[in-house]
Amino acid sequence: MSATAVRRTVLAASAAALALLATACGGSGDADKAAEGKGEGSPAAAPAAKALTAAELEKAALAQSDVKSGKVTTKVPAGDDVAADKVTADDAACLPLARAQAGVAQGEPASTAKRSWLGTPKKPAPGTKPEDMLMAALDVNKTLIALASYDGGAAEDALKGLTTAAQKCAGGFTATVDGTKTKFLKAATAAAPQGGEEGVAVTLTMAAEEGVKAPVKIVVVRKGATVATFSTINMAAMAAGKDYQLPNDVIAAQVAKLG
Repeated sequence: MSATAVRRTVLAASAAALALLATACGGSGDADKAAEGKGEGSPAAAPAAKALTAAELEKAALAQSDVKSGKVTTKVPAGDDVAADKVTADDAACLPLARAQAGVAQGEPASTAKRSWLGTPKKPAPGTKPEDMLMAALDVNKTLIALASYDGGAAEDALKGLTTAAQKCAGGFTATVDGTKTKFLKAATAAAPQGGEEGVAVTLTMAAEEGVKAPVKIVVVRKGATVATFSTINMAAMAAGKDYQLPNDVIAAQVAKLG
């Protein structure tokens, strides 16, 4: 299933989700902060953290053994691996948000890695109506995890750019991902889960079909020279326009692996 396609339209997501869930059922599935100078004669600021190599970043990426539930996909399908030049925004100031929700790294990272995690749906009780069984199957989180490691201070710049974008685009924007437009009505920020040196959480409200306002949740955490972006959807909640909980245990497990 393409996570980006799910974000674009709730109805299309519901159909794709059934195929994904059927497949999933068949398988198993810090660098220190730079020291600030305190006046003349004080020690120089610590050098910026070094970017991880592609091999190091792959080793630091989430694995099945790191989580207690759900399924980790280490080789994400093409639909979840959108190229940076395939993501645009009607307002350039909102591009960092468009990239984050599509699982695309900010700026020009030295190395990248991707994973996805799919939660385990609850089994409906015997005698549950077919329509309720469908919603139960869709009531599961899927998180696209994008890791990007940067040279110099570009990791800090990436997070700053995203935070600024969330402030400037609080009233909404339109993103185009791989040729498909999506209108987001607003962007609301909150504190990111603990574990990194800095981070931010953003909930985008997507204008879905039939007037539904569907939430898409983004968490971005920086640890050293690496930025981890988590873009999470819950198909049942999106279809109903309701809130849902982030998989904080999965986010914490990935952040912890970054050192």
